Amino acid sequence: MDKNKLILWGAGTARTLRPIWMAEELTIDYELKPIGPRTGETLTKEYSSLNPKQKIPFMQHGDLSLSESVAICKYLQNSFPSKNLFIPGTNSELAKEDEWCSYIYGEVDETSLYVMRRHYDLKEIYGEAPDVVLSCREYLKRHFKVIEKHLEKNETLLSDGFGLADILLMSCLDWAIFYEFDLSKNITIYRENISKREAYKKAMKVNYGG
Repeated sequence: MDKNKLILWGAGTARTLRPIWMAEELTIDYELKPIGPRTGETLTKEYSSLNPKQKIPFMQHGDLSLSESVAICKYLQNSFPSKNLFIPGTNSELAKEDEWCSYIYGEVDETSLYVMRRHYDLKEIYGEAPDVVLSCREYLKRHFKVIEKHLEKNETLLSDGFGLADILLMSCLDWAIFYEFDLSKNITIYRENISKREAYKKAMKVNYGG
């Protein structure tokens, strides 16, 4: 494979939005293969040979292959540095970014929104579980209060400016709105401001097909 060629696999989900948005922020020339989850496209022999996890998103860059949205985004931001977003330059800055990314992915995405997805969009597979969904909704509200408080004095998650953590959070906020969450004041203002970014608007069109 051409070592300069970047290929992103996957579209149509909150998680596939992240590397697409990162690529747009960094103005990287990339090829998108917009396969979807649970369409059978991730189960093909071709794709399974590339990514045995049979999940999206997935990235190829020369000889490097990466899965997991956070790992892909971190690779892109460090490989194609740009003034368009903050990239940690010290151990403490990196630690704060990792803290926010781990928090958002672990508590907001995996523990809350994705569990809800299983019993909303994928209930034919995982079954209906209204008590589980209710618990997830309450759990997510609890963590949104933490973020709401932080945004009282911050326009972005890291004080140094817009970066990877904001991409992760925004993808989850859009996901939460889709699940009919009412966002609080500071989170709403934050989301409205970030959504004005041209790279976000382009990535949304690319990821969700307009």
